[in-house]
Formats: sequence, C-alpha cells, structure tokens
Amino acid sequence: MSKVHNYSAGPCILPQEVLQQAAEAVVNFNDLNLSLLEISHRSKDFVEVMENARSLVKELLEVPEGYQVLFLQGGASLGFLIAAYNFLPMGEKAAYINTGTWANNAIKEAQRLGEVVEVASSKDKNYSYIPSGFGIPNDAKYLHYTSNNTIFGTQFKKSPISRIPVICDMSSDIFSKKINVADFDLIYAGAQKNMGPAGTTVYIVKESALGKTGNNIPAMLDLQTHIKKDSMFNTPPVYPIYVSMLNLQWLKKNGGVKWIEKINNQKAELLYNEIDRNSLFEGITAKADRSNMNATFILKDESLTEEFNKAWNAANISGIKGHRSVGGYRASMYNALPLESVQVLVDVMKELETKHG
Repeated sequence: MSKVHNYSAGPCILPQEVLQQAAEAVVNFNDLNLSLLEISHRSKDFVEVMENARSLVKELLEVPEGYQVLFLQGGASLGFLIAAYNFLPMGEKAAYINTGTWANNAIKEAQRLGEVVEVASSKDKNYSYIPSGFGIPNDAKYLHYTSNNTIFGTQFKKSPISRIPVICDMSSDIFSKKINVADFDLIYAGAQKNMGPAGTTVYIVKESALGKTGNNIPAMLDLQTHIKKDSMFNTPPVYPIYVSMLNLQWLKKNGGVKWIEKINNQKAELLYNEIDRNSLFEGITAKADRSNMNATFILKDESLTEEFNKAWNAANISGIKGHRSVGGYRASMYNALPLESVQVLVDVMKELETKHG
C-alpha cells in the first residue's frame, strides 16, 4: 500500500505506531480480553490511563505547581463558554483579540456573560495577519486570544504582553513548540490537532484563579467541579483520552516538545521557501505571521488548478484543499506529519513550475 501524505487540517495525522496501539486496545486492552471501549472508566486500568495522560501533559509542557490538568468533553467550542463562565463575572468586561473564525466564536460566547472589548482584529484583511501595537484595558478581567489560526494560516509567535490574566485557545499548536505555562491563567485545546483524536479537550488552569466570579456556573461547566473529581465528574471520553496518552508517550520517547519544535520549524521553512521561490505560487498571509502548523497559498494562474490537483493526488497527497472561506490550498503540518511528506509536496510544486514557469 502506497504511503499517503496526510495534510488534513483536523482531525489530523497521528503516528502509525500510535494508531496500531490504539487499534489493539479496541480488541484487547491491557491483556484483559476486554475492549477499552467496554470497561468501566472507574476501573484501575482506565484510572491509570487518565493519570498517565495528565502527568504527560505536565511533564511535556513543564506545567508549574499550582496548575491543574483536566481532560473534558465538548471541544474548544465548549471551552469558549467554560472560559467565560469561570473567569468573567456576570456583566463585567473581558478583552479579546479577533484573529479568525474561532476567535470570533469565542467572543460570541463571552458576550453571553458580559462586555467584550475587541482590543485588536485582523478582520479588515480577511484575517491574514496577527495584529500588534494594541492596548489592553486594565479593568478587563482577562485577555483571550487564539494562538494559531487554522483556517487562514496565521500564528502568534509569542504571547501578548499583558498586565491582566491571559487565557489562550491553543487547539491547533499545543505541543508543537515550547511555551511558558506560567504566562497563562487558562490554556485549553481540542485534541484533534497535535494531541490525539477528536473527542476530548485538555484544560491547564491556575487553580488559585478559580472561584472568584460569583457566577452560578452549571456543574458541567465549572472547572472546580472537574478538579475535585479528577476529570471524572461524568464518564470521560475514554478512547480519545487513551489515544492522546499514546500520542504524548510517542512525543516524549522521541525527545519531547523541544525535539518536535525543531522538526516543525524545518517543515515550515521547507514549504514556505518553495512558496516564495516558485513563480507559480504565492502565500496568503503576512510573512511575519505565517503559521508553522497551517500553510495557506494559492496558484497565481487559476488555469493550472486542475493540473496541480491531479499532480498532488497522483503523489498520494491528501487534504490540502483550502478552507472554503479562503480558497487555494492549506497544508497542515502537525506534529506527526514527517518532513518527507513536505518534500513530496514541494517536489510536486517544483515539477509544475518546470512545465509552466
């Protein structure tokens, strides 16, 4: 079977060895002659999975004391509301940076509780850059931003400097580069990019920052509820958490976040250099703000679209069509995508230029 070069924007590529282990657990987990899908989430075998997954997050991201790690459900889309309920007192003010679809959705959820000040936005240029040079109101309860913009292909290279607490949706670049967790009161991220399959969301929260809003928070949205129950307030998404654990073990075994950050930089440099060099293509986003995870680009001559599409399909490349709101192409280079897959795409682009450049 020919290797497929999987550029899916999410759910995305996972390491082959992780997929193999995950498949085996569906049939016979821990030599129990039972599937992981049919054992109690309170059994010692799954409790160990949960503890290992949380421990790996702490180790790989060097989470300091005073923070709790949770694995919950609902994706980052529920995280938009959870963040607001746990940090924004009803009727008070929060600051948000609007850099794309998901940041905009987070704003809408926070507006259910209080006033949202949009301190910066890149909407004026179809979210093709990361705004800078903006002020943050001191009376806002927190600053919220989305670290990586999967649809439009932009990424914060460093966290905004803020005197107020910072909350970040890191769904599409968590574990891809080193971060300083202590800079944040809350980090949350859907699993289906760099951590595992769709179905679970990780929360990394400064425990001392909770319980201060006075909000009547529904139990399922209250992070303190989940901390008290060790992510077991209700039945957790056992399989996505297990596969996330396997994926984090793979990351640790190979050298951790420092190791994968170097490779991610190499992949991004290889592809962006070709986009800039090749006379047939051009990037969509501001060069300084280009995402290492999601490279967006277009053909300058649309008449070559059919030929290019046939060429990358013939090379067993999958998932590079751009999002409908952007068009063109989007190559998502998450952790498990090998450098060799990026080289295959670059070779296809070079071949097209040889014919038409």
